[in-house]
Amino acid sequence: MALSDQLRLVACGEAELADAQALSDAAGWNQTADDWQLFMQHGKTIGYRHPAGRLVATAAALPYGNAKGWVAMVLVAEAWRHQGLATRLLQIGIDHLRQRGAIPYLDATPAGAPTYRKAGFQAGFALSRWEGTTSPAGQALPAPMRAAEPDDLAWIIALDAAANSVTRDFLLQDFLARSTSQAWVMRDQSGFVIRRQGRRAAQIGPLVARDEDTATALLGAALDLPQGPVFLDLPDRWDGLAARLRGRGFAVQRPFVRMALGERPMQAANDQLFVLAGPEFG
Repeated sequence: MALSDQLRLVACGEAELADAQALSDAAGWNQTADDWQLFMQHGKTIGYRHPAGRLVATAAALPYGNAKGWVAMVLVAEAWRHQGLATRLLQIGIDHLRQRGAIPYLDATPAGAPTYRKAGFQAGFALSRWEGTTSPAGQALPAPMRAAEPDDLAWIIALDAAANSVTRDFLLQDFLARSTSQAWVMRDQSGFVIRRQGRRAAQIGPLVARDEDTATALLGAALDLPQGPVFLDLPDRWDGLAARLRGRGFAVQRPFVRMALGERPMQAANDQLFVLAGPEFG
């Protein structure tokens, strides 16, 4: 009997939350309990449980309507790697999305991309996770910008949908409702940015705007906060924003590539999509 035959496949919910968080913490990932709950409530989160009771592997599928969805949170405890657990869980996530008519997407690291290509995923645009430390300038917000308010939600959802080709209402509502989140908008409704607290660092994104100048102003607001570590996921096409990040001492932590199964993903990020919600959310 293979060691993996001892494991039991489970649908993850509140009872698995602590174990799931322990897996992502052990991997050094930035997800919080709020992120795990979002996957569990709005998608399908599965895992393998050891007879001793602990969760040793996970994966999640998060559909955005019936158009496309994200496969993410593929994690395996170190002692259980190289036994096919990740492949099995990935396939369950893919099947869940396909049963809903949604195209499976993911953002892959260079190490993971060959495996996904073998599974039929096609590569699209490149993006990078940037990491740095905020160094607040203490400046007032520019006149065209203000802090987001509850009444902004409808147009934020619409602007995000135009940039991502899917409606992500539950995702944006969740991000904005978190006590640790902050958001800024342009008064003329030409852009917004959300900053939320992660496990290891604050996470900036999504940032959607009509042009790069607007995106630059919004990014400046999200960075002008008390000193601390920050992550953000930037499509590689935005050279101007990348240069500004380097000027503030940021550096690329790791590259990613957007991939899709069943259709060829965009080879360049949408003209209004400047910072992603994160590789796990798209």
